[in-house]
Amino acid sequence: MESRTLGPLSVSSLGLGCMGMSEFYGSGDDSESIATIHAFLDAGGTLLDTADMYGPFTNELLVGRAIAGRRSDVVLATKFGNERREDGSWVGINGRPDYVRAACDASLQRLGVDHIDLYYQHRVDKTIPIEDTVGAMAELVEAGKVRHLGLSEASADTIRRAHAVHPITALQTEYSLWEREPETKVFPVLAELGIGFVPYSPLGRGFLTGQLRSPDDFAADDFRRHSPRFQGENFTRNLQLVDRVKELADEKQCTPAQLALAWLLAQGDHIVPIPGTKKRERLAENLGAAAVELSAGDLARLDELAPAGAAAGARYPHMASIDT
Repeated sequence: MESRTLGPLSVSSLGLGCMGMSEFYGSGDDSESIATIHAFLDAGGTLLDTADMYGPFTNELLVGRAIAGRRSDVVLATKFGNERREDGSWVGINGRPDYVRAACDASLQRLGVDHIDLYYQHRVDKTIPIEDTVGAMAELVEAGKVRHLGLSEASADTIRRAHAVHPITALQTEYSLWEREPETKVFPVLAELGIGFVPYSPLGRGFLTGQLRSPDDFAADDFRRHSPRFQGENFTRNLQLVDRVKELADEKQCTPAQLALAWLLAQGDHIVPIPGTKKRERLAENLGAAAVELSAGDLARLDELAPAGAAAGARYPHMASIDT
């Protein structure tokens, strides 16, 4: 697998999102999930993405088991800031400096490592100055517990203020053929400051694979049952977008998922998508995106098929937690 850079950090051109192995997308199989992580590393992948709130906490434990004995093969990213209790209940967004330090220590212990390569603030705490939160994160770098800092779902202004305290290596925000909002306000700031970009949900939470044809396709505990884009008329309208993308994928002799990931890879060498999966079969399909070549004409056609704002419905039931 080819390498790309997020700021000064070298990673594989595709990462692996581990969230769904533990929560949000129905039940999982830890053995298959660990085998999937191993297959990713064996294929030359390096960037593994997790967070303390996934599970909660169990996803970091799972990733820690999977990378035991292979730490040198991994660029390990995790996150803090969405605070949850052991029973899964939500506390809220927390960017207090004392919490930053405590959350990092807990993640290191669960992951079984002595440092985190890329440590993100998962959501911006609007009650705490970003300078205070990033200042505490910078202390973790000085202590050797963290190598690089990241933000997730941060606005252009927040990114600038954070970067003035300590260099920000990467921004992680939802971005795909059906969510293109970062292009207008955020991308220019990332280019100016030399910050890498990590799109999460690069396959539209699975929708862009073309495999989901009805809300009934989701398990009872799948959070997409409550996502506006997967409800009623929105679902029907978004299927039309997916079917348009599938037409071009058929012409290119690739899957819709591979086309969607290839489009992301073509948006810039500073972009490293992290498609999530808990199965080796799906991983192999995703990695095949690197072999899909898109011409200028293909890219222009995709811009017409899936223009900014084409997706129907908000991407979360409650958007108040997103820093805009």
